Amino acid sequence: MNLPVAVPESPDITLSLALPAALDGHDGTNRARSGHRQIAADSDVEAVRLWLAEYAGSPHTLRSYRKEAVRLLLWATRTLGKPLSSLTREDFLLYEQFLAAPTGDWADPARPRRGGARRLFDGPLSARSQHQALGIVSGLLSYLVSAGYLAGNPLALRRRTGATARRAPRVERYLDHALWDHVLASVEQWPRLTARDHQHYERSRWLIRLLYSTGLRVSEAANAKAADFYQRRGKWWLHVTGKGGSAGEVPVSTALMSDLARYRVFHGLASTPSGNETAAAVMSVAGDPHRHLTPAALYLIVKEVFRRAADMLAINDPAGATTLRRASTHWLRHSAATHQADAGNDLRFIQKNMRHASIQTTGIYLHAEDDVRHARTVQDQGDAVASEPHRAGRTHRDAS
Repeated sequence: MNLPVAVPESPDITLSLALPAALDGHDGTNRARSGHRQIAADSDVEAVRLWLAEYAGSPHTLRSYRKEAVRLLLWATRTLGKPLSSLTREDFLLYEQFLAAPTGDWADPARPRRGGARRLFDGPLSARSQHQALGIVSGLLSYLVSAGYLAGNPLALRRRTGATARRAPRVERYLDHALWDHVLASVEQWPRLTARDHQHYERSRWLIRLLYSTGLRVSEAANAKAADFYQRRGKWWLHVTGKGGSAGEVPVSTALMSDLARYRVFHGLASTPSGNETAAAVMSVAGDPHRHLTPAALYLIVKEVFRRAADMLAINDPAGATTLRRASTHWLRHSAATHQADAGNDLRFIQKNMRHASIQTTGIYLHAEDDVRHARTVQDQGDAVASEPHRAGRTHRDAS
């Protein structure tokens, strides 16, 4: 199997797949033939591209979703010789088997990790990754059904059984307290020999504190203005416009306001923002108050922070360095919620701070009870091992 297709790397909605006309989905057997269409797309790639456009403000999500869409489109057309819009439930049973054991060029280690001819898998997906991949694909299919493009979602028939149905999820993409402290300390070691270095240091220092302390999504941070910080009853709050234009308020600590003051004073602004300011909360490296950075730009800044922190940790803590290299902006949001839960903050308050629609979503950040269970279990096992020689000796004497 060859993959002569340019698979994009940048966090935009480009989806340059050269599919044969017979496999573009124009005549897919699962295409909706009646009802009112909500989209004008008339090929599978066009329809998928429109779905991806819904996530343009979330670079990390966009990358993940596009990866799964590319995998499915290529597998369907190259392996089955069918367009995405002709796939059946039986086809997706085969796809599940494929995700568990991709073979040949799909996971060929000789192929590069990047570029148009790169391998699309590093090996078999874990059960968790398979579940995540199929969940993303099911979301795509449901979107296309709602849009009047597909007649039905074959994955809606998928039976949730066993561990998948019973599993209580726990978020894993977060930094523990020690790693977060290391990230903060590592930034303080950045060189500041030139004006540009110093500007970059101050912006990076402020950005990671803003994302962590408020739990903002990267798109929310990119759109935030200094005027969104305001006081009520002597306490500071941040007004946030989130998903779908929904508004929320996040408590702001005295420490974060001090960090904001430091960042603003460095760029010649008043330490405290006024209510009629148009300045961005996170400015360009030179401090242009009228320039809002894109979510992709903020994403890359944070990735650099984590990469530098990982480099400093590589020798003494390779596992921690690996975690930091995987981390992204959304990990800071997860870290914020997890650390608030660890500190004993009321789950209802965390839900409001994260602006979750359901408190069940917030519940995935409760790790403290698991930590206690682990500590007690390991301690009990250690006590049992320590007393084993005594019991063994007593048993020997009794037998005598």
